[in-house]
Amino acid sequence: MGFFSGLNEEKYDRQYTDRQLVRRIFDYFKPQAARLGWVSLLMLAIAGIGAALPVLVARIVDLLKLEPSMNAIMLVGLGLVIIGAGSWGLNWARRSLVVRAVGDVVLDLRAKSFRAAAEHDLSFYDQFSSGRIVSRITSDTNDFGQLVVIVTDIVSQMVQAILLGVILFRTEWRMALLLLAFTPFIFGVASGFRAMARRVTKQGMRAMADVNAAIKETVSGISIAKNFRQEGSIFQTFDVSNQASYQVNVRRGFVLSLVFPTLNALSGIFVGILIYAGGFNAAQGLVTIGAWYLFIMSLDQFFFPILNLSAFWAQIQSGLSAAERAFALIDADPNVVQTDRRDVPRLKGEVHFEEMGFRYKDNEPILRDFSLLIHPGETLALVGHTGAGKSSIAKLIARFYEYQSGSLKIDGHDIRTFELGQYRRQLGIVSQVPFLFSGTVADNIRYAAPEVGDEEMLDMARKIGEGEWLETLPDGLYTEVGERGNRLSMGQRQLVALMRVLMQKPAIFILDEATASIDPFTEWQIQQALNLILSESTSILIAHRLSTVKAADRIVVMDHGAIIEEGSHEGLLSQGGHYATLYNTYFRHQSLAYVEQARDMVK
Repeated sequence: MGFFSGLNEEKYDRQYTDRQLVRRIFDYFKPQAARLGWVSLLMLAIAGIGAALPVLVARIVDLLKLEPSMNAIMLVGLGLVIIGAGSWGLNWARRSLVVRAVGDVVLDLRAKSFRAAAEHDLSFYDQFSSGRIVSRITSDTNDFGQLVVIVTDIVSQMVQAILLGVILFRTEWRMALLLLAFTPFIFGVASGFRAMARRVTKQGMRAMADVNAAIKETVSGISIAKNFRQEGSIFQTFDVSNQASYQVNVRRGFVLSLVFPTLNALSGIFVGILIYAGGFNAAQGLVTIGAWYLFIMSLDQFFFPILNLSAFWAQIQSGLSAAERAFALIDADPNVVQTDRRDVPRLKGEVHFEEMGFRYKDNEPILRDFSLLIHPGETLALVGHTGAGKSSIAKLIARFYEYQSGSLKIDGHDIRTFELGQYRRQLGIVSQVPFLFSGTVADNIRYAAPEVGDEEMLDMARKIGEGEWLETLPDGLYTEVGERGNRLSMGQRQLVALMRVLMQKPAIFILDEATASIDPFTEWQIQQALNLILSESTSILIAHRLSTVKAADRIVVMDHGAIIEEGSHEGLLSQGGHYATLYNTYFRHQSLAYVEQARDMVK
């Protein structure tokens, strides 16, 4: 397979027949019916003018043969100029309407593609590269728009060919039959390239998606690459994808470049046959010189739509493949499925796992028959080694993933029956590496509560270390945070993320605490912000700091997806079990007693 082995379809890709694609495309164009009606009328007018032109020239040839004069030649020239100007004007009007209609459809398709991507659960993004998804939303929808523009041009030429065919039959039916006899050969050769062109075009689009994914990943991690002086390595990663894309597109170009020369060669053969047959009939007096010239001149126009179809076969196949990929993204089945859309009142915050079974991948269970009851208003700390299942519990409460067995109830109601948007508005989540959007600190704080004013934000900010953390920001609430918050320290990002949750006033709060070390003063400020949230919500804390663990009402110790211990900090320490081991390994060095002991040893 070589480099083609990496160009497999995504699991959610679907195979659509041409009929399904056409029907789906027509559905998108239904709102453009008025514009398309005018486009159809203009296409008929343009086709009529195009078909009339060779007929007019043929008649003039016959007239000039009988009575050649300067006046007749001038009239012919003027008539042709008027026809050309009229054809240009009608074509401009048609294209203007088509471009506007296509623009509206691409806008709608891109919006639906993005909405579908945004609504997919996190397991979708675990499986599929975000760079490839971006490629479907941007590049593929644009290619789809180009397809429609090209098809309208070719349809206009097809109508013109049909009108011209009628005229040719009325002029000389025997020559017209000969001309028509060539058509199956042209169509046969053109259709022979169809399957091959679709296949190599889809491979080319997948290769381009891989390039986009490589660029996105390497640019996102550019700071890490520079820290470890791996600029050459990330270029090699990009170069592998780029070379694969190059080789795919060279093969694609080779396949598609065969179409037009092949059909052009056939056309040349047919012209030779037509000239011979027409010349023989003209010599016998069966057709006039003008009619013979009409058939020779009409050959190009009669077969031009088919040749044009082959010339733009790459773009047409690219557009169909693009439509297929965009529709597949929109039609992808969600993994998280709600059984109902019940309105969600203000939650008390009781969370009840009952014999939960959950896995990310088949044959790799994370939780087995897991049961846990979190009481309303309780602060629960989850501790355990990496892979114990702590983050999975948080993700299931947030309904980011689908569990396979058991049940999860919130305030006694099955979580699968809630309207997800309403439910998640009552969740406050701070991830281990807080994500901030480009903009100001204020923009990020009011992200989930846009109605919050500056005064309310300032009042809340002053409750955290008397607002001293704001003084460390050059422009206070209007400090630009940069991409992903990279202009702020980790501690400042955590404080902004916690402020964002405070403004939201959640019923259930989930904190996946950062493992990065911060100075004691910032930790104290973070703990103050946490206390403000904990006092008003049911809280699930994936704890990495001793101060957070001690603040919990109950500590649950997990190992390989099971609860092995639970209780208070002092109670669990006294048991001398798994928690005591974790404390001595991870938490003990954060305690004041340990610091004082270490200081005494240094002395």
